[in-house]
Amino acid sequence: MAEFILSAFADEYSPVFDEQLLGLAEHGIKYMEIRGVDGQNIADITVEKAREIKSKLDAAGIAVSSMGSPIGKTGVNDPFEPHLEQYKRVIESAHILECDRMRIFSFFIPSGTAPEECRGKVFDRMGKLLDIANAEGMILCHENEKGIYGDLSERCLDIQEYFKGEIKCIFDHANFICCNEEPYPKAFELLKDHIYYLHIKDADSEHHMTPAGDGIGRIPETIEALRAYDRTYVLTIEPHLRVFKGLDALQSKHGEGAVLNQYATAAEAFGAAVKGIRRYI
Repeated sequence: MAEFILSAFADEYSPVFDEQLLGLAEHGIKYMEIRGVDGQNIADITVEKAREIKSKLDAAGIAVSSMGSPIGKTGVNDPFEPHLEQYKRVIESAHILECDRMRIFSFFIPSGTAPEECRGKVFDRMGKLLDIANAEGMILCHENEKGIYGDLSERCLDIQEYFKGEIKCIFDHANFICCNEEPYPKAFELLKDHIYYLHIKDADSEHHMTPAGDGIGRIPETIEALRAYDRTYVLTIEPHLRVFKGLDALQSKHGEGAVLNQYATAAEAFGAAVKGIRRYI
């Protein structure tokens, strides 16, 4: 029987880290996937800032479930060395935060180019990331995202098979919907044995983000199917129910699903997202 643990992207509650901790406490969530901190991306913070964050996390009794990094969320033809330096900074922060998981992506494919044409370059870059991760004791976790190599389930499976499961699988229902792929049962059936953890956000047929269970992702059915596995799954709540810092640029550049300001405040939107998934666990 599976066990489910809630985590969250608390920067969608507030950009202010102290308020993020209060939001998690308000909803009884003991883990966060850390991404935005006091107006900075987790990839850009200093060592001193990481130590300050760690002290606050310890005081609040909250742990980091994964580093919500932007690594691999760049063009496959963009310069790689600066990206590697950013990657190494994230790892340094991860060690300070006592977190051994990092979210990554499989690089945006140029418009008009078949993803398969870039497979070799994508896997070469991912292989370099994996070599460093293995040396540093980090676990890389790939998220399906619109426009990257691993946006559809078949190519997510390709990543799993090529790297022999060393790069783990994050399953995101809404992102599959935004690629016009059925998350359940289609994508789930291909990836169910590889799912390491999940990002919890849903979307409707027009690609508008919704709380879990209110869209077409069939998140309730997914949770029920996962119960058969003797594993612990982190469910990271990623509300996307209000626009937040950094998201608007991604929406316009890469055509991500529409995030509507459906709720009066970020705190209200966050609460709706938490309530959505708690119906099913």
